[in-house]
Amino acid sequence: MDVLIVNLALILTALTLFSGVVIVLDKIFWKTGEADDRQPPGPLQTLVEYARSFFPVLVIVLVIRSFIFEPFRIPSGSMMPTLLEGDFIFVQKFAYGLRLPVTETKIVETGSPERGDVVVFRLPSDPSINYIKRVIGLPGDEIVYQRQRLIINGETVSLDRGPDASSEAPVFVEDLDGRLHDILVTNPQFSTRDGTYRVPEGHYFVMGDNRDRSRDSRFIGAIPEKYLVGEAVRIWMHFVPWSLPDWRRIGMKIQ
Repeated sequence: MDVLIVNLALILTALTLFSGVVIVLDKIFWKTGEADDRQPPGPLQTLVEYARSFFPVLVIVLVIRSFIFEPFRIPSGSMMPTLLEGDFIFVQKFAYGLRLPVTETKIVETGSPERGDVVVFRLPSDPSINYIKRVIGLPGDEIVYQRQRLIINGETVSLDRGPDASSEAPVFVEDLDGRLHDILVTNPQFSTRDGTYRVPEGHYFVMGDNRDRSRDSRFIGAIPEKYLVGEAVRIWMHFVPWSLPDWRRIGMKIQ
């Protein structure tokens, strides 16, 4: 399992709408602002005061979270060594279009994923769960994965042993259209889920950087564009319970 999502968008949207409705009803009907200040505030007046206080904050948070950046926590090692369990990341929500909160309906087109992007998407079989993977194949591509090597549209993707690679840390450097990034290959002599995959139009083929320990498009299929959440761009914190935060990872750009 990758990034787990609680439906905060629904909760935040509901709270924002509720606060706004309370303010409008008070403006039109209740008019609690005209109450006698010498009397202690009643429950209705208290509700209106809370709505007025929280409404601007809720609107700002909703706009930022829905259209600009959203934080996520990485709960598994499927994207090692790029992302580690316990990394907290920012996802750029407007990278692939502006979508309405809750319904996820796209209202503005802003761009499309490029090969090598690290993306967060909703799992098609259960949209309440978010996954994070790297885009390997674009619409119309033919992807061959065989013996730890990628072949995209007939061209073998460059794969070199990393400078610090060892039997304990089998790190390789992969080149996707000039975008260099590290991957883990646990057993170079054995590969899971070898095969040839054709990416349908409007879909993207994604894989984890921890190639032998990732439930990705080799298992769940290509991801429809409508399930994309955004592009992972920065690590803003790394924290694992019962250990000190790894300050070195704060602010790292996700390659």
